[in-house]
Amino acid sequence: MASDSPDHEDVAAAVGEDEDTGAQIAPIVALAEVAVTTGEEEEDVLLDLKAKLYRFDKDGNQWKERGTGSVKLLKHQGTGKVRLVMRQAKTLKICANHLVVPSIKLQEHAGSDKSCVWHASDFADGELKEELFCIRFGSVENCKKFMETVEGITESTGDVEEKSSEEVSDAVGQLSTLSVDDTKAEKGSEKTAEKTGTETKAEAPSED
Repeated sequence: MASDSPDHEDVAAAVGEDEDTGAQIAPIVALAEVAVTTGEEEEDVLLDLKAKLYRFDKDGNQWKERGTGSVKLLKHQGTGKVRLVMRQAKTLKICANHLVVPSIKLQEHAGSDKSCVWHASDFADGELKEELFCIRFGSVENCKKFMETVEGITESTGDVEEKSSEEVSDAVGQLSTLSVDDTKAEKGSEKTAEKTGTETKAEAPSED
């Protein structure tokens, strides 16, 4: 009696037809590679630590969390200026972005030796705003390292600015001296010219 079920050869042939032939199907849309820039390409990293940042809300009179992520101190290769930049870990959104200048004074937070506070003119939101920040690290050592690095930068920057100010003052003083000397020289030249002119007229022959 003939069986209605397919024999093994027919099954093997059917399976063989469905096997992957190794052919690759090109995607319908080709995505071009795009270079991602962070704005930090021309800066050297002086410090990179994990931390949590807070800002003081004056209206609510309370601290508000700004984000958790990596805080960096970056020195520009051309200008030598140093800025503090912090991005949120997951979204990479900037939560702090300001220059490290001599006016920045770090203070230990009264409630934790892992935290410190400071005022800064911040540009994280696209406009310059005075902010009061508090940053908390995972260890006392990291907090101390952060404070020492920032303080070292502010001191060196202050020395450079003071030296530049002195050089400008010296240059202004030299210009003032040169201006006085030039005025005296001009007056002396005028007197010499007048004297020379008088002598020439005196020596001119008469028309007799």
